[in-house]
Amino acid sequence: MRAVLILLLATQPALADSVVATRTIRAQTVIGPDDLTLVAADLPGALTDTGPALGLEARVAIYAGKPVRPSDLAPPALVQRNQVVPLIYLSGGLAISTEGRALARGAEGEVIRIMNLGSRTTVNGRIGPDGAVYVGWEG
Repeated sequence: MRAVLILLLATQPALADSVVATRTIRAQTVIGPDDLTLVAADLPGALTDTGPALGLEARVAIYAGKPVRPSDLAPPALVQRNQVVPLIYLSGGLAISTEGRALARGAEGEVIRIMNLGSRTTVNGRIGPDGAVYVGWEG
């Protein structure tokens, strides 16, 4: 009987660590090391390591003690709505630069609408790693 009990206990799954918020994290807040902690619990869908979450931005409010899921996080925004940013058209060896007003916020690689301040026309552009918005660029 004792052997059966030991076998049953040995076959139980071990609890995995899960990442939870140490405080309430508002949406659009960049995650820092003091914002997250590991708990010895298997929370469905939660991250199992704090490393990949550091430096990302909360997409939604994450309340203290609640699990942090990958869908709750996104790369931090480089461009804010109504921000004046460089608007650059690239095609082959041609580069034309002007200023534009962002009509949405976004992170690197996202496509947003932007208004050319010189002509008042609206175009779609991709946010580059430098925070400029590129039109006609596939890189």
